[in-house]
Amino acid sequence: QVQLVESGGGLVQAGGSLRLSCAASLRTFDRYTMGWFRQTPGKEREFVAAINRSGDMTRYADAVKGRFTTSRDNTKNTVYLQMSNLKPEDTAVYFCAAGGTSWLSSDSTNYSNWGQGTQVTVSS
Repeated sequence: QVQLVESGGGLVQAGGSLRLSCAASLRTFDRYTMGWFRQTPGKEREFVAAINRSGDMTRYADAVKGRFTTSRDNTKNTVYLQMSNLKPEDTAVYFCAAGGTSWLSSDSTNYSNWGQGTQVTVSS
């Protein structure tokens, strides 16, 4: 009934940039908080960023502050994650997620719809 599709992942050298996109089939996209999470094998899924319904408030994990920027275009049902100055430790599968909360939650349990993930690999 709902679908989130990430794109834009790939291989990039340290210091480079990537822009991830997440296209949503949600009928009322502008009523969802959107989050970005990442995961590597053997590790717990990690919060990266979140953006509120109107797109005027964002939240970032300490590890990515100053380097990543999330934004959204509600006319296109799409959320973006602009990643700059990438580091090898940013290597992970990145997921976008939709949640019905009215705050910028870093808890993955507050998001009910998830994309399939896109691989980001940063080489040194």
